[in-house]
Amino acid sequence: MIKAALFDLDGTLLNRDASLYAYVIRQYDRMHDWLGHIPKESYMKRFIELDQRGYVWKDKVFKHLIEEFSIPDITWEELLDDYLLEFKNSCKPFPHLHDMLAELKENDIKLGMITNGYGRFQMDNILSLDIEEYFDEILISEWEGVKKPAREIFRRACERLSVKPMECIFIGDNPENDVYGAQRAGMKGVWKKDLEWGNANRADFVIDDLMELTRYIRSLD
Repeated sequence: MIKAALFDLDGTLLNRDASLYAYVIRQYDRMHDWLGHIPKESYMKRFIELDQRGYVWKDKVFKHLIEEFSIPDITWEELLDDYLLEFKNSCKPFPHLHDMLAELKENDIKLGMITNGYGRFQMDNILSLDIEEYFDEILISEWEGVKKPAREIFRRACERLSVKPMECIFIGDNPENDVYGAQRAGMKGVWKKDLEWGNANRADFVIDDLMELTRYIRSLD
């Protein structure tokens, strides 16, 4: 019987691609005095390429942008500060996020989140989505000192929720970090389909829409 559902954040609950796109547009407009000599589409395209879907931290991204586009009179540290301060204002959820979480809670499923990243930054994004109240436990890699796909962070979440790994499912978009990492820890791994990461051929279940998750849990019970 499934007693707990654990989630990744970026690419699973938070539509990070759409959120980053919205942020870059707003940053360019907000900082037009410094970035205006660069065509907007060129700046946005290069930012998103260098970001590598969040796997390159923004200090490196902004350093590269300043050098490549010869951006004067502003430092990479100032651009990074803008990202840390403003990204949360561009956060966009995937469809049916609140409905799915509410239905799981109504069915007495414990909810947890395990996300890699910087603590304050990730928590700001969670607060922006207005979903923190649904979760019994939130584990962020910086604060935990361990990150996915290490078994320890999955096991730690189970201990805090007072459930066994076999009583949990984990839902994420990254096949290696999320799906297979959870499976190695003894959980069922559900893939929130994102073909940019390839295929999660060994996933226990695949969803396109978050509401599919509630039907899957009922089928297991």
